[in-house]
Amino acid sequence: GPGGSQHRGESWFRGAGSTTIMAVEYDGGVVIGADSRTTTGAYIANRVTDKLTPIHERIFCCRSGSAADTQAIAEVVAYQLAPLVETAAHLFKASCYRYREELTAGILVAGWDRRRGGQVYCVPIGGMLVRQPVSVGGSGSTYIYGFMDSNYKPNMTKEQSFVCNYRALTLAMERDGSSGGVVRLASISESGVERRVILGNQLPKIVSTH
Repeated sequence: GPGGSQHRGESWFRGAGSTTIMAVEYDGGVVIGADSRTTTGAYIANRVTDKLTPIHERIFCCRSGSAADTQAIAEVVAYQLAPLVETAAHLFKASCYRYREELTAGILVAGWDRRRGGQVYCVPIGGMLVRQPVSVGGSGSTYIYGFMDSNYKPNMTKEQSFVCNYRALTLAMERDGSSGGVVRLASISESGVERRVILGNQLPKIVSTH
């Protein structure tokens, strides 16, 4: 079932780019999250980037990879969009597939609609599309597969999903030199979007094994 072995290895979304993004379906909606660092080589260009991009009133995408690539695709999708999460995901898939030779973009599409409630779709580099109850991406994601297998549970509440996401993102930021800054989170449900920012000094301290 969700959170089990089917979410390990190849079924997980492995995105590129110096970042950590994630999305979790909960009972009634989704919670998405990302760190805020943008890198240019070894140089940290921006510590407070917002990688959670609204596409529609209740549909967001989380971007990893080339910032310019993913931003351009997000704008194209927003221009075409009908308000179904699956429609948005298919539009991202089409754009990522069409420009797969030029793009280094991995995207999570998450949101809520009346037809299917909270949904998370991942569009990895190359333009595949798969719906998953939990998905992580970006360079920092490699550090948190085990954490998510252990801590994600189907039908969590919104608050449990917030906690799961920010704990995972904190872990990734601790381990991955190119993820960092603040944690940005948003829940999306029938009642709308609730955004939260957790500053670096408010993040839970993780005991380093080094």
